[in-house]
Amino acid sequence: MNSYIMYIVVIVLLIISYFKDKKKTKMALKKAWKSFQNILPQFLGVIMLVGILLSVFNAQVISKIIGSESGWIGVVFSTIVGAVTLIPGFVAFPTAAMLLNSGAGYMQIGAFVSALMMVGIVTAPVEIKYFGKRLTIIRNVLSFLFCFIVAYIIGKVVSGI
Repeated sequence: MNSYIMYIVVIVLLIISYFKDKKKTKMALKKAWKSFQNILPQFLGVIMLVGILLSVFNAQVISKIIGSESGWIGVVFSTIVGAVTLIPGFVAFPTAAMLLNSGAGYMQIGAFVSALMMVGIVTAPVEIKYFGKRLTIIRNVLSFLFCFIVAYIIGKVVSGI
């Protein structure tokens, strides 16, 4: 229901914008379409990859590897996978939702998404180039450790402190 309300609000605001300044609205829609076209291949690629993985691994396997019963071993595994994976945020959250629906645990997904967003193993060479090796290593190590704090807090919240 909230999605429909958001769509209605966006459509109403778009109509207001169009009547206020047709040129700017058309330009904004063209830019939005171009951004959508740039994002779509990445999004579809990751969604297809996750779909294939979900078809190969059933809910029991996912639950065993990164389910709530996997405990801290699953958190460590999820954090490592998230740290070495390069997925943009707009893809990470739907991916996390799919994994949760397939039996993944909240702590494990919290660590996975945190690592995706904060730890940059793949992007480290670029970061080293701009910020230096020492700062890059410190930032990535602290971010990696923070993922475990996030997982712990999510575990406490979900289990009802």
